[in-house]
Amino acid sequence: MRVNTSLRAPFSSGVLQVSTNEGNKLKEMESPFRANLLKGKVALVTGGGSGIGFEISVQLGKHGASVAIMGRRKHVLDSAVDVLRSHGIPAIGLEGDVRREDDAARTVESTFKHFGRLDILVNAAAGNFLVPAQDLSPNGFRTVIDIDSIGTFIMCHEAFKYLKKGGLGKDPSTGGTIINITATLHYGATWYQIHASAAKAAIDSITRSLALEWGEDHGILVNGIAPGAIEGTAGVSKLAPEEVLSKIKEKPLYTFGEKWDVAMAALYLQWLLSIFHLMQGNL
Repeated sequence: MRVNTSLRAPFSSGVLQVSTNEGNKLKEMESPFRANLLKGKVALVTGGGSGIGFEISVQLGKHGASVAIMGRRKHVLDSAVDVLRSHGIPAIGLEGDVRREDDAARTVESTFKHFGRLDILVNAAAGNFLVPAQDLSPNGFRTVIDIDSIGTFIMCHEAFKYLKKGGLGKDPSTGGTIINITATLHYGATWYQIHASAAKAAIDSITRSLALEWGEDHGILVNGIAPGAIEGTAGVSKLAPEEVLSKIKEKPLYTFGEKWDVAMAALYLQWLLSIFHLMQGNL
């Protein structure tokens, strides 16, 4: 596994336990961020029971946050929560579908009731599969749009009253953060990904619009992270061996990114918020 060293000083936290691509296991790996970066914060991660969402959940927890994870599969949530708790991370699993407004409202409210606040929303829930456009049914297209795009908006909409400055459990001068996990599929064109490409393009637009509308007026920092091919994810696992080799050759380092890299990007955005608030306080 690679270690990102470019941001290590001056806020290195030393060695932490982090997850690997080998299921929901944890191993030692150095983090560039101090271990108490998110002390006292509460995060809600959709799709947090597996894949990139689980890795982000681990890293937020290992850097001080309490974590609620949301997903549709109870057994996956239970397993992920067991791993998080076994490493001292306060965590709960909340079963729900991001496409359903009632599930979203219940999940956000349950997170607030359990932990007493909500500071971070990570929208990592996603649906995807490889299919030629002519073989993709309108229902299949709609399903991915509903999970990725509409689900992201629904979760943001429900979390707004908790994340805005002066919101429920919030200081009048401090808002929370939203991180939307998107992709690079739509930057050009990607084979057999018309549904996911459209969905991620919509997420990018949602992210920019909310950053504009909710930033200055409501103090909510809204960002997106767009990973390329990430090792150990469902998308990469569906590629044929020759496709894997072809994609690796496209990378300057001749390797895929890892879920850890995405989680470090999420932590970097949280660190930026802490610096922003510190600068505001010193003006």
